[in-house]
Amino acid sequence: MNTAMRLSAYGAAVALLGAGAYVTGSAVDAPTTHLQPTAQSGPVGHGGSHSGAVAEVRAPEPGAPASNTAQPAGLASTKAGYTFAPATTTLTPGKPTELAFRITGPDSKPVTAFDVEHEKRMHLILVRSDTADFQHVHPAMSADGTWRAPVTLAGGGTYRAFADFTPGGGEATTLRADLFAPGAFTPVAPKPNRVATAPGGYQVRLDGDLKPGQASEVTLSVARNGRPVTDLQPYLGAYGHLVALRGGDLGYLHVHPEGVPGDGATTPGPQIRFAAEVPTAGTYRLFLDFRHGSEVRTVQFTVPTTGAIAAAAPAGSAPSAEAGHTHSEGGH
Repeated sequence: MNTAMRLSAYGAAVALLGAGAYVTGSAVDAPTTHLQPTAQSGPVGHGGSHSGAVAEVRAPEPGAPASNTAQPAGLASTKAGYTFAPATTTLTPGKPTELAFRITGPDSKPVTAFDVEHEKRMHLILVRSDTADFQHVHPAMSADGTWRAPVTLAGGGTYRAFADFTPGGGEATTLRADLFAPGAFTPVAPKPNRVATAPGGYQVRLDGDLKPGQASEVTLSVARNGRPVTDLQPYLGAYGHLVALRGGDLGYLHVHPEGVPGDGATTPGPQIRFAAEVPTAGTYRLFLDFRHGSEVRTVQFTVPTTGAIAAAAPAGSAPSAEAGHTHSEGGH
């Protein structure tokens, strides 16, 4: 059975990818919100958390109706008493700058205790509203609870930041903040693609379809200079990290591959498989981070969903053999 975590967080409306319209507008490391891909071999998985040393969470078989398509977390800057508070909402584009923020708790004080997820205590996704500029960074936290990350913005426009973390002993949480970079902004409309390239002769092919309302298998195959890459290096405890942003609202999901590097079952490429659930029809931007030659590389895809939303089974009914198994939305 394939293992997956589902879409973890959605932001408020900023980008309209499908329509081609966009709105502009002592160190501690840290986590992100994720969807868990399927095993390349064997049943070993990260489970519902980011750390990998947790119980396995089973996802629906490909083709099974999604058990819950309700609006997920991550729409707001505040949830369950936790608030994503940037030091400033205006950043200077085109040159190195610092993004600083705090996570405040229910007592309005900065949170300083975070659980480690995928080798970090804070994962920060920063993306421009048209998704042309994407960054996945890992800030460092000072003793007063301020997180800081060096970033360089490609240009002017509106940016969305996602802070993905688990407060110490608490539940995985994803919060958002909107940031602004003064300057000229010409939105870019990404075109659908199934093959992406990265400097150094890398080519990544995406196979499989995103089917709204059900689990579907997606495979990413990495090659270099026309030859399959079979020695991917671990990055944040995995061989690949996939972030998907939904057109229309920058709906966000972060995906991690099944298994643990070095477990004797998970192969280091060339294929990385994911069982992904997307709740709605539309166009998604996919960003794959992988490490090879001691360097992290990122490739981008634009993928529309196919087919209609699968009908949910009546409450209390047992799944059919064709439908496979469903799972509740725990963790990411």
